[in-house]
Amino acid sequence: MPSTRLVLTPAQRTELHTRERSRRGRADAARRARVLLLLSDGDTYASITVKTGCSSRTIALWKRRFEADGLAGLAARHRGSKPTVLTPALQARVLAWTRRAPPHGATHWSTRSLGRKLGVQHTIIARAWRAAGLQPHRLERYMRSTDPDFETKAADVIGLYLDPPQHAVVFCIDEKTAIQALDRLDPVLPLSPGRAERHGFEYYRHGTLSLYAALNTQTGEVVGRTAARHTSAAFVQFLQTVVDTQSRRRELHIIVDNLSAHKTQQVRTFLVAHPQVQLHYTPTYSSWLNQVELWFSKIERDVTARGIFTSVTDLRRKLMRYIKHYNKTATPFRWAYADPARRIA
Repeated sequence: MPSTRLVLTPAQRTELHTRERSRRGRADAARRARVLLLLSDGDTYASITVKTGCSSRTIALWKRRFEADGLAGLAARHRGSKPTVLTPALQARVLAWTRRAPPHGATHWSTRSLGRKLGVQHTIIARAWRAAGLQPHRLERYMRSTDPDFETKAADVIGLYLDPPQHAVVFCIDEKTAIQALDRLDPVLPLSPGRAERHGFEYYRHGTLSLYAALNTQTGEVVGRTAARHTSAAFVQFLQTVVDTQSRRRELHIIVDNLSAHKTQQVRTFLVAHPQVQLHYTPTYSSWLNQVELWFSKIERDVTARGIFTSVTDLRRKLMRYIKHYNKTATPFRWAYADPARRIA
């Protein structure tokens, strides 16, 4: 049986000790030096495996290479793939391919799929996308108004926000329809350190109702009323409720959307009977111009999204209770239009 002992010259032992103790060299080079030093000390393959984590095959490989070529034989034979540098030409190629549809049927590229296509590392693709501000995995939607009088109507609404008429009050009115009174069938597990509140997936729906809301843009206070359905008659009744909150002679400017229930004969009759009330319609597909939508998103987050309601009556009570407490500390929204000169004359 051949001996596993390795004979080293004083110069070789000194160099191997230097490599083993080095804190700046490669870790694999230090491990090979230690293997050879242990072999020269008479350690067996089994003990070297325990001390270094190298297999017997690896130990025999580096012993054979050292005996053949000396210290030069300890150099790694496989240098790995050549690192790819993100040059301007490569970045332009990556960006050009990013804008093309993938041939494998996907809707967008991933870093790995495009890296395989171009033969580069996926980290290079990620670096190129990050430098160009591209995020192919994300999707944003937009709403385009087709109203030919968009500028005129939008300027009218924005003018009421930024420069309302003197001695007048501006309300934003809309309805949040089909609010579900959902009751959970499973117990709600409360939040605890490191764990969020948990709801069971099963629920029972007791019914729905609609919430009418009028936001006073100058004070931030909300006038609310619920209804079983959102009809034109219910809208007119709510308009009367809003009018009753103000003095008879005070001028009211009310911003509403283009829902058909807001333009019926009942509404026109109401406006004739109340000449101090004037409706201002937002452009089509421009609900973002109505400030009450901001308040609706708030009440959804605070009440309806995670609420548990044992009946429609319970839902109505909790909605009105929230409005009552909200009005105690209500403040107007700090509303701003990004660039009025861009679309609004």
